[in-house]
Amino acid sequence: MARKKKYIEEDVIVKAMHLFWRKGYENTSMQMLEKEMGINKFSIYSSFGNKHGLFLESLKCYKSKVASMFDKFQKASKGVDDIKQFFYDSVAISSQDDFEKGCLLTNTYNEFSETDDPLINDLMVSFMDNLKKLFIEKLKLSGYSDEEEITKLANFLVLAKHGLAAASRVNSEKEIEDYIEMTFKNL
Repeated sequence: MARKKKYIEEDVIVKAMHLFWRKGYENTSMQMLEKEMGINKFSIYSSFGNKHGLFLESLKCYKSKVASMFDKFQKASKGVDDIKQFFYDSVAISSQDDFEKGCLLTNTYNEFSETDDPLINDLMVSFMDNLKKLFIEKLKLSGYSDEEEITKLANFLVLAKHGLAAASRVNSEKEIEDYIEMTFKNL
């Protein structure tokens, strides 16, 4: 007879997500996951297949936690001002109690950029393409019409967002504000 789980799967995924967010995938061991999640390896393997499966579930969990911020950004209609607000919102969200500093997806993008992991790479490409598409939409709302310029600006903004995510882990609020303000000074 199968044993009944003595944990709530969503709760342990959130705990794993936080650990991966702080440590990264490679620096997170199964022992660390066991301790953080409060369950044993057998339960992890039984529920998620392996560390990689648990990591994929953690990324899905993170995306659901930031979905409202992306929905707000997608529905906004003030162009460049919306992009700037999105930058501020992405920093503010990491100061919430149930968030770590920085961005788990940016951390993952950096960590897996040179690997051949098709599942992670597909998730990251999809995320970055969606972000770039949103930036392009907002730039067009602000009156930009030259496709080459829009693409260059969107690429710049994606890179600036990566930089912001990294900086928000270590820099002061004032330094972050200066970074955002200077990013948008000439847009």
